[in-house]
Amino acid sequence: MNFVFDVDGTLTPSRQIVDSTFATWFLDFIKHNTVYFVTGSDYAKTLEQLGPEICESVAGVYSCAGNALYVAGKQVYANTFELTQEEFEFLNMLLTLSAYPEKTGQHIESRLGLYNFSVVGRSANHDQRKEYVQYDSAINERANLAKLITLKFPRLEATVAGETGIDIYLKGNDKSQIVKDVKPFVFFGDKTEPGGNDHTISLLADKCYTVSGWEETFSILKDNSFTARV
Repeated sequence: MNFVFDVDGTLTPSRQIVDSTFATWFLDFIKHNTVYFVTGSDYAKTLEQLGPEICESVAGVYSCAGNALYVAGKQVYANTFELTQEEFEFLNMLLTLSAYPEKTGQHIESRLGLYNFSVVGRSANHDQRKEYVQYDSAINERANLAKLITLKFPRLEATVAGETGIDIYLKGNDKSQIVKDVKPFVFFGDKTEPGGNDHTISLLADKCYTVSGWEETFSILKDNSFTARV
């Protein structure tokens, strides 16, 4: 059995570094199990969060929603994708129409095979991100914007990702694309609800654990005694 993990909100706090105690335990877990990561972030960000020892010890790191694969720190493949001018303009219109008052910049970020769209902006500091999370939780802005993007452009798929973002990629090029290479598998993720960027892959897992944070992931792994290859 393979073990596939989301990163933000599953192995680490969103955009933050892995807990040191969990990291030590997880390294031992990797030694006894076949482990993959699949994350919306690029590899550099995952490396920053989990460190080279963990990232280079797993069987593979699927970055950018599976649109790039890294094994032992080296890129194996990467998909390419570019938004059209019309699509860019639509995202900028959504940004302008959003009632959220504080927009910090870097709202559309290009990654390998996907774009990340954020109303508050990726330049937001911790407090600004926290404020937007509260706003989004109250009115579901990201889920509604993702639906608008997908309806407007049938070639695209937009999903809620991380704490403040929306991931946008070509339809079918979401996290579920790794299943052609990795199966059977147990999946751990925090955005498995419809519209979340873990949803499609969670439906294909042999066993899925929806978690609220790395602490719950740690608890489940220990409680189920996942310590040997199965």
